[in-house]
Amino acid sequence: MTADPNCGVAHGDAVDGAAAAPADRVLVAVFASPVADVLLRWAPELGYRTVLLDPDPDRGAPVRGIAEVDGIAHADVVLTDHHRPELGEVLRDALASPARWIGLMGNPRHEGPHVAALTALGVPPEEIARVHRPIGLDIGSKTPPEIAVSTLAGLLADRSGRSGGFAHAR
Repeated sequence: MTADPNCGVAHGDAVDGAAAAPADRVLVAVFASPVADVLLRWAPELGYRTVLLDPDPDRGAPVRGIAEVDGIAHADVVLTDHHRPELGEVLRDALASPARWIGLMGNPRHEGPHVAALTALGVPPEEIARVHRPIGLDIGSKTPPEIAVSTLAGLLADRSGRSGGFAHAR
């Protein structure tokens, strides 16, 4: 019986560099929130350098705007609150940046408030369509940790060019 070389990763052995995450991964959690707290704690385990961005100076975030994020060209930007009044401006700025991926939490059964906010700011529909919503894998997430797991799994799938669904061997 021949062992699958990829099984070594589960035991701490690198397989063609698979255990080493790219050094340029950046996760920008936008808006201080319970979901952002979990993303900021868990994303480093997946090789991300994390940044908390919140334009409200009273929320204690070290970064106020996308332009301040070092490494934004490699960043996955996740907006963790779709009720904030700054939503449109933050998304407009993220869309104007070289960020790799931009997503917004929200219920997929309703049009996101970002559409009206960005339209009011004059952002063209093709740019608005670049905003991923919902974010993450459909695992029935309800709590901040579940949403964070779903989000991080979805980002990893996207970076790997995968759909994020289960593949069943027969």
